[in-house]
Amino acid sequence: MEANNATSPPCPDSTVFKVAVSVALTVLIVITVAGNVVVCLAVGLNRRLRSLTNCFIVSLAITDLLLGLLVLPFSAVYQLSCRWDFGKALCDVYTSLDVMLCTASILNLFMISLDRYYAITDPLRYPVLVTPARVGVSLVLIWAVSITLSFLPIHLEWNSRNKTSGVNSTIVSCKVQVNLVYGLVDGLVTFYVPLGVMCITYCRIFKIARDQAKRIHHVGSWKAATVREHKATVTLAAVMGAFIVCWFPYFTVFVYRGLTGDDAINKVFEAVVLWLGYANSALNPILYAALNRDFRTAYQQLLRCRSAGRYAHDPSLRADGGSRLSRTQSREPRQQEEKPLKLQVWSGREAAAPRGATDRKPKPPCTVCSSNLLSCCKSLWDLRFLQARGGPLGGAAAADATRGSGEEDAALPACLDPAPGH
Repeated sequence: MEANNATSPPCPDSTVFKVAVSVALTVLIVITVAGNVVVCLAVGLNRRLRSLTNCFIVSLAITDLLLGLLVLPFSAVYQLSCRWDFGKALCDVYTSLDVMLCTASILNLFMISLDRYYAITDPLRYPVLVTPARVGVSLVLIWAVSITLSFLPIHLEWNSRNKTSGVNSTIVSCKVQVNLVYGLVDGLVTFYVPLGVMCITYCRIFKIARDQAKRIHHVGSWKAATVREHKATVTLAAVMGAFIVCWFPYFTVFVYRGLTGDDAINKVFEAVVLWLGYANSALNPILYAALNRDFRTAYQQLLRCRSAGRYAHDPSLRADGGSRLSRTQSREPRQQEEKPLKLQVWSGREAAAPRGATDRKPKPPCTVCSSNLLSCCKSLWDLRFLQARGGPLGGAAAADATRGSGEEDAALPACLDPAPGH
């Protein structure tokens, strides 16, 4: 790392422009931090998202979160103040973290593409090829390679064109210095080689996915599983596409700086492509929510839990909610309480049906001719005739008439029900 006053970032002269840039950078940092925190919480709290593929997504989210916490604030201050006031030692740490986190993001996307490739091309052997142990080893390798390509060359000044001495020397400019060897090695290993492999794997994935969809579209269960896998693949491909759009200009400028030097690059254009690359860290959580239903559902559950917590901690809302709940609970028993059914009996009086009688199914009409049908109908006729006459003797006469036919009534319970229309 060298002090170079000529390579200080472009400083906005207009106050309005400076305020607009400050607001834009602040919003970008907040979205980056908040969005990636939500991704980590969603995977940690939702069991459906706890898969081996999402281990790499969590690693990617942690990388973006660290970028938003440890790198982007210093980058924003440096961009707005047009000078570095934190010393050379902190400058080395800052640039090393920048390179390490960018490298880790690329390698995480590289591993995600390989995971999707095996899941689509060889689903039967996928549980054997992709195991928790291998995923753990892959994550360790990702961070080991990222640290090796960042802290080691920068602190040993393998990337600098002119080595300087003095750890606490005052510098005005602080950015990653690039020579010819470091520019080519870091550009190829960090970006271009993984990019080429990811493009090949995703092209292969989409071709096989289309062929599988044509072969098994008649089978319901396999179709549902395949559609779900394809949606996840489209989501991850969109993440990779956003990464290419955001980071390809930066790494092109990065390699060009190694070939020609810093003086050949316009400083405004260099700052724009740098922050375009940083914007990718804010896009990943948005892409998950927009394209993946499982992540979208997890985000909604987190927001509902937050709303419920705010509702529980607010005394006014809690009191109002409690009164509403008590009124609702007081109305429910009355609504659920069954009113006794008034039944008209042949004696002319009303009797209440026992509780639960309304749940019984109506008796089917009597469709079988019985030998006692004549006596049954005679008893019914006599009973109605006596009710029509009325008077004090009506009830006793009806009782005498029905007492004699009790055996027939017991034998034919269904026939004693009056037919519709009588």
